[in-house]
Parts: sequence; C-alpha cells; structure tokens
Amino acid sequence: MNYYAVQIRTGKENHFIKLARQSMKREGYSDESCSNLLWPRRILKERKMGKVRESLKPLYPGYIFYIGEDIPSELHWIIRQTPGFFRFLKDNRNIQPLTGSDREVLMHFLHFGEITGKSRVYFDENNRIAVVSGPMSGLEGIIEKVDRRKGRAKIRLSLNNNSMLVDLAFDVIKSTEEKDGK
Repeated sequence: MNYYAVQIRTGKENHFIKLARQSMKREGYSDESCSNLLWPRRILKERKMGKVRESLKPLYPGYIFYIGEDIPSELHWIIRQTPGFFRFLKDNRNIQPLTGSDREVLMHFLHFGEITGKSRVYFDENNRIAVVSGPMSGLEGIIEKVDRRKGRAKIRLSLNNNSMLVDLAFDVIKSTEEKDGK
C-alpha cells in the first residue's frame, strides 16, 4: 500500500474529511474506501481557565492522507473539488506516495491507530527523557524540547522537506518497578 499526502487548509481537517467522505459516498465509493482517507490525531492535555481537559489535535496540521495503490482519477477529482484543498504532495501534476523517513514516521504513528495516545516515560539520573512505551518510543532522537509541567514533548516531524514542531503527550512513571515493566 502507498500513502499519499494531501495538503489542506490548516484547522479545517475535520471539516475537509467529512465533506470528502460525503462526496465519495455520493459517487458510489464504499465505506471501506472512504476509510482510506486518514486524519492522524494526537491526544493532548490543555488547561483553560484552571480546568484540564484532553483534546484531539492533528498530528500533521494541514494534512490528511490517502491509503491505496494509486489515486483513481475520480477520487483525484473529488478531493481537488473539496473546499479547503491546496495540493497533493509532491505537486498536483506529479503526485507521489510518501517514501523514506516521511513514510516510516507516518507508519510509526499509524501503528498506534488514527488517534495517538500518550507515551509512558521516565527521566534518568541525567534528567534525560526515556520512553518506555507509546507513540514516542523510538523517536527519542527527534525530541527537541520537554515540558514536564504540561506533560508534553516537542518533536520535529518532516513531510516533503517541510518540518514542523508537534507536541506529544506523555505520562511520567515514577517507580523503578514500572520502568522495568514489572
């Protein structure tokens, strides 16, 4: 399977996915085909007016993904006509599936589902973050900043040579027994 990136209006990902899936159903696409449009998200804790809530935020702001061997011309037209569409990656005339590290990182997150939960971490004696489990496991090398108070780590993601900083949530485990998996 190939993974294709579609750049859309940032902040309108949910609306775009709904409209595109509705258009696909009108054109006779099955529910299974409609589910090939993915919007990877992450769970974050946010504090507003003293209250802490969990919210869903896009993992790749301004992008959705299509899974398939290729993009049929009818689907290409449906996606292009959906309000909020900007372009396919690499560009609209040269649509390329994701390759290399772009594909690997996306696959890593999709392994945890379309909605990425929190990672479990601890801090070693040198105050460095060590990931025990969750979506940040294996990505320690791209962690740029850690905010222990908010329970977030900033990681640098890239897509088609564009990089973005994204916050991922974590829970700190304190005891050595939990850290060792006992």
